[in-house]
Amino acid sequence: MTSATDPHPHASVTSATSATSGPQASAAEPPAPPPTTEPPTTEPPETAGPSTAPRWSLPTLVAILILAAALYSWNLSSSGLNSFYSAAVLSGTQSWKAWFFGSLDAGNFLTVDKPPFVLMVMGLSCRVLGYGTWQMMAPLIASALGTIWIVHASVKRVWGHGAAAVAALVLALTPITVAINRDNNPDTLLVFLMVAGAALALRATRDGRLLPLLGSAVCFGLAFNTKMLQGYIALPAVFAVYLYAANLGLVKRIVNLLLAGVALAVSSFWWAAAVSLVPASDRPYIGGSTDGTAWDLIMGYNGLGRVLGGEGNGGGG
Repeated sequence: MTSATDPHPHASVTSATSATSGPQASAAEPPAPPPTTEPPTTEPPETAGPSTAPRWSLPTLVAILILAAALYSWNLSSSGLNSFYSAAVLSGTQSWKAWFFGSLDAGNFLTVDKPPFVLMVMGLSCRVLGYGTWQMMAPLIASALGTIWIVHASVKRVWGHGAAAVAALVLALTPITVAINRDNNPDTLLVFLMVAGAALALRATRDGRLLPLLGSAVCFGLAFNTKMLQGYIALPAVFAVYLYAANLGLVKRIVNLLLAGVALAVSSFWWAAAVSLVPASDRPYIGGSTDGTAWDLIMGYNGLGRVLGGEGNGGGG
């Protein structure tokens, strides 16, 4: 206690109450706990706050995809498609052998002058949904939209949402893009596979992981089985970028590229190897070749012939 004659208060309440006993001691308040020395907990930076994506980014991408889908699918007619490939797709719905070889006819006399991967995709769609223009074009239009989405995602990761929207819109509206995506030629699937391969290679370069690099190699291998050596156009750039910029040691980069080379070879040459294992009397003549083999088609009409201007056999037998 303090009094009027003693203006200085006692040093502490606890010292005064410690001298008392009985009910008064039990009525005293317990001492406050000592202050903690631990720093206050804070939320990790990666989880603090909302996403940095602007609100308009996703609606803009959706609008571009809807616009592209309308342009690629509006008023499609079988009369505007490539009858060469349409016949091969129809044959593939009638014969699994024709589906595998890419034959023009269900009797498997002659194949088209390209590898059959795109025909396999369209043929499976027509086997499930029935043969027709929409059934044939549905997987190609889906591939075209997938290409736009991959370009948007890849550009966004480096240059931001605004640049990604511009890139996606330019790709969607480029006249040649609209033209090839309204046709059943292999180019739509070819572009999708090449863009996917490049995007996976960039991810492998940035993250240093092997799996995206192997996925990139498989995409380029499937692009080879879509239009042969044209599917390799971007490979030198992909190889150089990974070798120079991957966040790994030089030896590790070389080893990863060798493993990717194995995946590329397997995904590229499985069809040609399978064709070679079938006796010539039991398989159709490979259109575009001069000797009925897939290897001649690879090296000749769809290989050096594309570079040097040769016309090959043009599908003759």
